[in-house]
Amino acid sequence: MKTTIATIATIALCFGLSYANAQHLKEAEVPANVKDSFAKKYPGSKVKVWEKEGADFEAEFDLNKVESSAVFEANGTFKELEQEIKIADLPKAASDYCTKTFVGYKLSEAAKITDGAGKVMFEAEMTKGKEHFDAIFDDKGNFVKKSEPTKAKD
Repeated sequence: MKTTIATIATIALCFGLSYANAQHLKEAEVPANVKDSFAKKYPGSKVKVWEKEGADFEAEFDLNKVESSAVFEANGTFKELEQEIKIADLPKAASDYCTKTFVGYKLSEAAKITDGAGKVMFEAEMTKGKEHFDAIFDDKGNFVKKSEPTKAKD
């Protein structure tokens, strides 16, 4: 159990840090093996935006009419899929935790994150004015990690 939570926390921390440093890319700047892996994993899907997150590449796209993003290593290995979900679809334990712990913040967005091994986590974006942060939960809604608050750009 401790190993699982440590792994989730590490993934969440990496995700949070890499998200903060994401850079938009032109499709020509994305390695061919990453584009090929995306096309094989999500046939028929069209990438709206490519981003570089640290050493990884993220493709933003719609999957079955759901806003999604997939992260791949530079060698084309799939890492995770993040899909927007309704706030009501967060595990109740996660919603309750946000309400009780982050007083004054609004739960503004939610996502389901599935890693390459099929492990599921949830992300709740908390906002207050221009400030926001992400809270990460395991598949049962148990709190794992909170990202550092950041201010939205004007």
